[in-house]
Amino acid sequence: MKKRVRSGLEVFLEEKPDWIKGLKMGLLSNQASVGPDFTHSRHLINQAYPGQLAAIYSPQHGFRGEKQDNMMESEDLVDPELNIPIFSLYSYTRRPTPEMMDPIDVIIIDIQEVGCRVYTFISTVAYLMTAAADFGKELVILDRPNPIGGLEVEGNILKQHLSSFVGLYPIPMRHGMTIGEMAGLFNQEFEIGCSLHVMRVDGWRREMYFPETGLPWVLPSPNMPTPETAIVYPGQVVLEGTNASEGRGTTKPFELFGAPYIEPAKFKAALDRENLPGVIFREAWFEPRFSKWTGQLCGGLQIHVVDKKVFRPYLTTLTIISRLLELYPETFKWRQDPYEYEDKKLAIDLLLGNETIRRGLEKGAPPKELETSWAAELATFMDLRAGYLLYK
Repeated sequence: MKKRVRSGLEVFLEEKPDWIKGLKMGLLSNQASVGPDFTHSRHLINQAYPGQLAAIYSPQHGFRGEKQDNMMESEDLVDPELNIPIFSLYSYTRRPTPEMMDPIDVIIIDIQEVGCRVYTFISTVAYLMTAAADFGKELVILDRPNPIGGLEVEGNILKQHLSSFVGLYPIPMRHGMTIGEMAGLFNQEFEIGCSLHVMRVDGWRREMYFPETGLPWVLPSPNMPTPETAIVYPGQVVLEGTNASEGRGTTKPFELFGAPYIEPAKFKAALDRENLPGVIFREAWFEPRFSKWTGQLCGGLQIHVVDKKVFRPYLTTLTIISRLLELYPETFKWRQDPYEYEDKKLAIDLLLGNETIRRGLEKGAPPKELETSWAAELATFMDLRAGYLLYK
């Protein structure tokens, strides 16, 4: 019988470290923080350590995962079953306050990330690490697999002047690390300096994608319904910085994309000529029920990944954008309204992490040519990253 991967949560509950007994715990979690039988981690931890769980923290989209779009804040709550506070870290503040830290001695992090720089859960983790250092708290990562594997890394390195909640530190778009590995890098390289402990995943290998783990998938955010969504996300999330729909408001967010001005057959033909690896585009029409172009008929395409090992999400979406700029110069636009609480910088620049990439696309530079411009910095990151990998 094939051995199933065990999450850091399961390892933590089995090993029950002696040093944590008697300490008051705070838990960063949401609806996807579950054990192998879908029992929520707060219940499992409360059963293992009765009376020690003193607070819960929730990331973007809320503890229950009900907030659909960006900049939709969630309120503080009280857990009706455990009668402990749930502090929102996507509300009036995204940084833990002293009042949020007062009830606890140790921060436990059990959250499913998706392997992408702009997925804000890693920013929330970094802020909690900083709070742990500032307030003298221990911090434990209950690690989980990177759902899109730990081998492939793609994209340019974020420029620090474009640091935001959708990218705090200079890492590439697809980083190929787990939260535990990323926390180690953040802690050392960016001098957070918290007291960090990582409960490693048992049995995960870097070449594994999520379905191979045998772990249950619960959507970690409302528009991340399946592991297949996560595969395209490190590219398609960039469309949030444009007036093209990234598929929010449909049943296939990020896999579907389009706009009322796109002609599917014409656009498919343009993309097919690029011979992008591991992907087939299919003509599609849809009407988003919320977000961009609500209730309007959008022409577009669906991304069908036929070989995830060679598919390159970031290159794919940069190519999509380059063709939109070429074919629809009068109607395709960059998003101008505030994005993740930034109102002075273009959303596209925050997402790409380097405004020279946007300018290159505007000038018609081929995306494969743009890739060569960041090859050296990506190689430097790969060397740095190697020192923090926990799974070989």
